[in-house]
Amino acid sequence: MKKLFILSIVLVLFTACQEQSKRYTQQSPEIDTVKKAIEQYNNKNYDSNFHADSCKTYFNSDKFMTVEETMSYHKANDKYYSSRGFTNNDPEYEMVVTDDGETWVNCWLEWKGTMKETGKEITMPVHLTYRFADGKIIRQLGYWDPTEIVLELQSIEASKKALVEETEDSN
Repeated sequence: MKKLFILSIVLVLFTACQEQSKRYTQQSPEIDTVKKAIEQYNNKNYDSNFHADSCKTYFNSDKFMTVEETMSYHKANDKYYSSRGFTNNDPEYEMVVTDDGETWVNCWLEWKGTMKETGKEITMPVHLTYRFADGKIIRQLGYWDPTEIVLELQSIEASKKALVEETEDSN
C-alpha cells in the first residue's frame, strides 16, 4: 500500500513537471517573422524569403495569389499612394496552435495611406492571419474594408474623365 502511494505521488509529480506546449502566446519566432514581413511591406521591400514557395495568399477573396502575384499586387497598388503602411497605433499579435496542430499568427493592425492624386488620408483596420509550417508562411489571409479607397479611386477617375470631356468640348 505504501509503495502504491509513493508510486502515485511520483506519477503525479512526473506528469505535473512535464513541459506543456503553448497553445497561445504573444511572443514567438513566428510573430517576429510576421513583424519583419510587415516592416518590409512598410519599406516597400517585397522580399519573399519568409514564404514557402507554395504559399497561398487570400486578400478579401476566395481566390488565392501565389507569392509572386502577391508581391506584384503590392507593387501595382503602390502607384496610388504618396505614402502608405501599417501604423504603430496599438498593433496586436497572437500565435495559436490549433487542436489539429496548425500554427497560426493573427494580427490586428491599423493601415494608413495618402492618395497620390488628391492627398486624402485613409485609415482603416486590417486583420491578417498567417499559417506557418517549418518556419515559413504557407498561407496568409487579409481582411479589410476597401470601400473608402475604391470610392476615392472612382472619384479620381471620374474627375479625369470630366476633364477630358471638357477639353474635347472646348476644341
